[in-house]
Amino acid sequence: MYLGSIASGSSGNSICVGHDDHYYLVDAGISRKRIVEGLDQMGVKPGQIRGIFVTHEHNDHISGLGVFLRKYPVPVFATGPTIDAILATASLGKLDRSLFHSLEADHPMSFDGMKVEASRIYHDAADPVCYSFSEGEDKIGIATDFGTFDDYLVEKMSGCQSLLVEANHDLNMLMTGPYPYPLKRRISGNQGHLSNERAGDFLSKVIDHRCKNVYLGHLSQHNNYSELAYETVRLELMMRNMDPDSRGISLQVARRDVPTYRKTDR
Repeated sequence: MYLGSIASGSSGNSICVGHDDHYYLVDAGISRKRIVEGLDQMGVKPGQIRGIFVTHEHNDHISGLGVFLRKYPVPVFATGPTIDAILATASLGKLDRSLFHSLEADHPMSFDGMKVEASRIYHDAADPVCYSFSEGEDKIGIATDFGTFDDYLVEKMSGCQSLLVEANHDLNMLMTGPYPYPLKRRISGNQGHLSNERAGDFLSKVIDHRCKNVYLGHLSQHNNYSELAYETVRLELMMRNMDPDSRGISLQVARRDVPTYRKTDR
């Protein structure tokens, strides 16, 4: 199974997952042009995209959805409240309601031989979820936009060969930065985003011997940077005797401006 990030960050997100000739997007928070260019760089044609799974309705996850669907009318899957919020977003333009299909957390569905499961997360959106994709013994997990986690989410994201997990902000940069205090509280709160340290803590609980590939995603443009996220998460893992290098885990930061993927996975 394949996992590649077309773009991941506070300014826009779109991830590609799939196998063989069947691929899906998770979110479409960047322009159609950037999605198509990113897919092309990965060796995936837009016509191979069989659907889009949406995590939640915030702009950095759906801003390119309308334009993409008008060119490539594929099914869109999300929870019912998220679909309602998407259809009420005027900036997306005209949307074909027949393309939207509701799913429920903890109710796996099958698509092209893959089991897809949505799981609940803590975030200030209508009904946010993360996703896992499984085929046989292979499993991919994508979890961003959550302010905290519990045993439920650890269980749902465990056993993955490849993971994309949020490392949104450095707490010191956030608290000493220019954001107004209410926004700082929102980002650092339980309904906000995961800090670098908490990302390392979360990964230490979900990584096992099967994990070979970890992307750190959804970095804040103003309260984080790639080297800091990488070193902080790596240190958190090493403090728990989980050195990525000794375990053979590829740990890298998903870029906001260009696709991030491993060619060996294609």
